[in-house]
Formats: sequence, C-alpha cells, structure tokens
Amino acid sequence: MSAAARPDVSVIISTYNSPCWLEFVLESYFLQSFGGAFEIIVADDGSTAETGRLIEILSRRSPVPLIHVWQSDQGFQKCRILNKAIAKSAGELLLFTDGDCVPQPHMVKMHAERARFGSFLTGGYLKLPESLSHLISLEDIKQGRVFKPGWLVSNGLQPSASLLKLIFVTPFDRIANHLTPTKRTWNGHNSSCYRADAIAVNGFNEQMQYGGEDVEFGWRLNFSGIRGRHLRFSTVPVHLFHRHSYVTPEMLDRSKELRTETRRLRIKRAELGLDQWL
Repeated sequence: MSAAARPDVSVIISTYNSPCWLEFVLESYFLQSFGGAFEIIVADDGSTAETGRLIEILSRRSPVPLIHVWQSDQGFQKCRILNKAIAKSAGELLLFTDGDCVPQPHMVKMHAERARFGSFLTGGYLKLPESLSHLISLEDIKQGRVFKPGWLVSNGLQPSASLLKLIFVTPFDRIANHLTPTKRTWNGHNSSCYRADAIAVNGFNEQMQYGGEDVEFGWRLNFSGIRGRHLRFSTVPVHLFHRHSYVTPEMLDRSKELRTETRRLRIKRAELGLDQWL
C-alpha cells in the first residue's frame, strides 16, 4: 500500500457469532464524522458463515475499506485474532472495540485528534440491559436516539450517574477525564494506541483467554513507557447486551496467573504474540 493510500486509523472490531449486533456497529462506523482516512477490520474469532455474508454485503457500500479477518472456532481466542488483525492493519493509529459496542459519530475523530506519542487512550461505554438492546432498531442508531439519555430512560434504562457520560461536551469532557478517579487501564471496547507501540510489546498475549487480557496488554504498554490517558467522558459507545457462555473457571484461573506474572515481573513483551503473524 502506498503512503498516499495508507489510512490514518485502523478500527479493529472483535466479534463472535453476533451478526445482528455487528451490523449495528458497522453501520455506525459508516456514519463517522472523521475527516481523515480510516479502515475497518473485523477480527472474527470463529463465527459461522452468516457473519461473513453480512460483511461481504456491507462491504459493497462501505465508505471505507472493510476487511474480514477470520479464524476457526477453537474456543475463546480473542488475543490471537486481534494479533492477526493488527498484522493486516495499515493505520498508524489502532482503535480497538467490540462488535457489540455502537459508537457515537465522533468516536474515530476523537481518538485521532487526541492521540499523543508516549500514551494510549482509554474510553468509556454505557452498558444496556437485554430488553433495551433488543428494542433498538437501525433507525434509532442512525438518528442518534441511542445516545440520548431521555430516550434511553423512556425505553427502559434505569436512571443512573452513568448517563451523565453522554452529555459532556468539550471542554467539560476534558475536565471530567482529568478528574475521574477511575484507573487508566486498557479497555478493549474503546481504546487506541499507535501501531508501533502494539508491535513493540508483541501485541496481545496469546497464552491468555478470557479474563483481563485487555488490562494485561495495557500493563505491558505501561511498563514500556506508554501511559494511559482517559477518553472516558469523550467517547461513550453503547454496549449491547450479550452473554459469556464461553467462559470457564479454568480459563479465568489461567488468565489470572498470567496477569499476576506480567505485573510482578513488569513484563514488556508477550512471549506468544503478534510477531508470528507479521
């Protein structure tokens, strides 16, 4: 790919057998206000052919390159498929999210504008209950109703302080980002870093499955001198409901062991990671 054609941002969306939610998410990325060039890479951890057909159909009218990176279903292997997606990416900045997180129209723009060398960005989200998730239509997303607190409450969301995240505008979002006591950990549903930094820490740790695999990646960035910065009140995708039927106690125990080792030894680079796919 020539330098002129290279995208500024690669949006990497993880998914597994949830084509309905993925369609909502992709349609939302088609509506982004970002004026630069970006690409979308769907990191598919073993979905059936239905997801592939959806991506093929949507790619025909996508305003940006839409790439499907798939691997066979071998249980929860998110770290592996994310590394494969990074290897396929071309953007200088990598924005990671999930296929059940519907972004606001300014999400890509905000990550691109606030990116700084020597740091990664970590954003928030608003989790929706199952009933409301299934009530939402594509038109509700296109018209922006899903990001309006009043509409969400009138359709069943319990009022809470979390809704305040949807109303902050610049410069008040910057103040809230600075003042929040929430730790600046890497959040897989809404975080970005430079591609070079992801390569330097060897991507995601493929020895890990479910259980803090995103946080562990962020720790290795920290230990390499890449510090987290909040976008918690600046980008707030709505998180559609899904279950975690693929999670096992053994998986959680193993991931906890690996997280503890990374933190204790201040490991900077994954032993089993991105380099095998580059």
